[in-house]
Amino acid sequence: MRRPHTGLVAPISAELLADAAETAEEAARRHGLRVAQLHDFADHEAAVALLCDVWGVDSPQDLVNPSLLRALAHSGNYVAGAYAGERLVGAAVAFFGVDHLHSHITGVDQSTQARGVGYALKQHQRAWTLARGLTRVCWTFDPLVRRNAWFNLHKLGAGATAYLPDFYGALKDGINSGDASDRLYVDWRLDAPAGDPPLAGAAVLLDCAGDSPVAAAPPPGADTLLVATPPDVEGLRRRDAELAGRWRYAVRDALVGAFDRGYRISGFTRDGRYVLERR
Repeated sequence: MRRPHTGLVAPISAELLADAAETAEEAARRHGLRVAQLHDFADHEAAVALLCDVWGVDSPQDLVNPSLLRALAHSGNYVAGAYAGERLVGAAVAFFGVDHLHSHITGVDQSTQARGVGYALKQHQRAWTLARGLTRVCWTFDPLVRRNAWFNLHKLGAGATAYLPDFYGALKDGINSGDASDRLYVDWRLDAPAGDPPLAGAAVLLDCAGDSPVAAAPPPGADTLLVATPPDVEGLRRRDAELAGRWRYAVRDALVGAFDRGYRISGFTRDGRYVLERR
């Protein structure tokens, strides 16, 4: 078995490896899926076509291309797909960092979103990563997209450790075009249990009034802060780009300011609020 960066990998217990493999198999089985690594060029082409459709781009050059997936897979990185029967319904691509796996892109066919495909892919990625001696998977996501924040921070139990303003520069896809590419950096500890953050006594730093962001002044010394997000930023971008832009900078100011004062994101609520705790 390939073990990258031999001097930095961690000893992984047999119990954790077995549990991760079982969890991945159960996640796929429960939703009638098969998750597997993609080795053939034809499979890489199919994965790229799916990802381009999800992101709404006409050219793979604006996202990823089959040659890149071929090179990543051949050199031992993570290129995987989820199948419902014989149909590819999800794909994920990741490559090795110095001491972690960086999950670059994961996409799910729009007709099968919210049906466990993304979760099955992530559990497969977790088992695959642990089997190679690494205990962290990192990636970025748009902090305004509620469903991704809920999935990453609550369902997976990952942590968001940094706010990255306009991280990718101007993007030309059908989801992000016209907006700053701000991202939260996710650090998923594969060997640590997840828990829900306490909300008792939480103070609101950014609220949502109708469709608009409303900044608030929490009491000095509050241990827990809440930062709201727009209900559907992708629809809002199409309907009212100016308002979507106001949300972008309001959330950026709230989260970056809180990070600078020693707070860190510890979770995400079902009604679309980041939970930040003083550390």
